[in-house]
Amino acid sequence: MARIMITGGTGSFGSSFVKRYHEEHNLHVFSRDELKQDAMRGKYPDVIYHVGDIRDRQRLGEAMQGIDYVFHAAALKQVPSCEFFPMEAVKTNILGTEHVLDAAHRAGVKKVVCLSTDKAVYPINAMGISKAMMEKLAIAKDAVITRYGNVMRSRGSIIPRWEETAKKGETLKVTVPDMTRFLMSLDDSIDLVMHALKQGEPGDIFVKKAPACTMLDLAKSISDKIAIIGARHGEKMHESLISAEEMIRVEDQGDYFRIKPDSRDMNYDQFYFEGTGQPIPPAYSSKNVEQLNIEQIKEVLHGIRAT
Repeated sequence: MARIMITGGTGSFGSSFVKRYHEEHNLHVFSRDELKQDAMRGKYPDVIYHVGDIRDRQRLGEAMQGIDYVFHAAALKQVPSCEFFPMEAVKTNILGTEHVLDAAHRAGVKKVVCLSTDKAVYPINAMGISKAMMEKLAIAKDAVITRYGNVMRSRGSIIPRWEETAKKGETLKVTVPDMTRFLMSLDDSIDLVMHALKQGEPGDIFVKKAPACTMLDLAKSISDKIAIIGARHGEKMHESLISAEEMIRVEDQGDYFRIKPDSRDMNYDQFYFEGTGQPIPPAYSSKNVEQLNIEQIKEVLHGIRAT
């Protein structure tokens, strides 16, 4: 029975992972929210709970003793809050990740899987920039990365908010109608992390193939009362899970892509004078993957329960 620690383990990913695997593995939840831990403890008393913050290097080191694998999910994830408080994103998403990786190394953890986001690809906002730097740290320290888009009905996401708005008979607010986003379930995110745990080598990034849709069609799948309000702080028109530059190093694994690490060293003569001549393919973007229509979106949403 593997001993697995989930940082930020009371969040959407951690809660779903615990629900699925608490009987199969020895799970440890590390988070700073004692209220959510208390609620989770009532459902899953067989899980071990650690109160602590990933900003606290010493506390992480104490909690990580005897752990086999770490799933690093703790992060500041909301774009607007990171835009207004960028140093908080730095302290949690970058420095906190360094603390996790260093503590795992000292404790002899076999593998760390860091959870990232499509916003780390071509980042334009503080949240995406901080997660992009998190990925660079993870690669430099031999961790494995999973990168995925918006998780449907995760806490704080737009779908449950729109559903509550629709129940009240109020109007759904759409920023830009043609904006596209990937659609992924929490179960998909767990499958991706477990695939990365089993298949990942140091520096690998894993992406699960996913469909996408426009925000207008997503809203129409929930309600007919819609208002267009314009883009929010730091929003992209389209999200990319794999950059065009990374696509050169992609290995197709069926339901997943593996992005192999760039193995070049700092001797760039080889790059300048012995290049492969390989053309750069397009990015794996929410604009150029399968686009779900309204009926297909409804079918997907009907099969995804709220967390």
